[in-house]
Amino acid sequence: MFFYLSKILWFVADPGNLFLMVLAIGTILLWTRKARFGRGLIAVASLFALVIAVFPVGGTMLAMLEDRFAKPDPMPERVAGIIVLGGALNQFIAKMRGDTAVEIAGGRMAEFVRLANRYPDAKLVFSGGSGSLRDQSVKEADYARPVLRSWGLDTARVTFENRSRNTFENVKFSKSLVRPQSGESWIVITSAFHMPRTIGVFRRAGWNVLPVPVDYQTTGDKSFWQLKFRFRSGMNAFARGVHEWLGLSFYWLTGRTDTLLPAPYPSSTGQGKSG
Repeated sequence: MFFYLSKILWFVADPGNLFLMVLAIGTILLWTRKARFGRGLIAVASLFALVIAVFPVGGTMLAMLEDRFAKPDPMPERVAGIIVLGGALNQFIAKMRGDTAVEIAGGRMAEFVRLANRYPDAKLVFSGGSGSLRDQSVKEADYARPVLRSWGLDTARVTFENRSRNTFENVKFSKSLVRPQSGESWIVITSAFHMPRTIGVFRRAGWNVLPVPVDYQTTGDKSFWQLKFRFRSGMNAFARGVHEWLGLSFYWLTGRTDTLLPAPYPSSTGQGKSG
């Protein structure tokens, strides 16, 4: 129920969908007795588009999330396991095209392979099913195996979890498969802007993880604040930021995390401890 509700709510809340709906309604009203109201809607949509194109609104939202967690420095000498969350592959394209279809989050896969080689004794988990509301028959984990094998990783080491549809289920189903023990240190790999919600879910589940964020969308330096005119990238960043902040809020309100915006623990070596 939670999965379907979140998908429906996001369809309504997606800034791109809202922008198009307001613009369309405003245009239709121009031909009715509500023309004045229609002009107002078009003006609001136009102002919104200008702000998104010029100011780094979405980038600011993402930067707040991406700067929340850093990679452990130094990295631990040993870890019990490494888990990477899905989102790096488009399994539907891979099925139809017969290709790997690595998407923008491909850094998750690259880091997974790199750390797997660094920690040859660690347990490995790839967690990713299908986040599609309409089609649950094609699973990302099933297409991750040949990609990882082509990158030189022995996939016999990897536990592939293919039931999860969202972050909460990534943790729930992976934990039931590998049964991490108390006191074990695990690494979790996901996109930097998605790391706060990920850490919140792991902590709620009592699973000890160290964050290794990848796939940064913002530079983190002052040049980020320069005014630009890029509507497409501005809208993409804004939609991604809204989606993640809504996800954080929804998870907190439904008890999937114990705080709205999870933060690192004071000790740099303990930021993944459960609690």
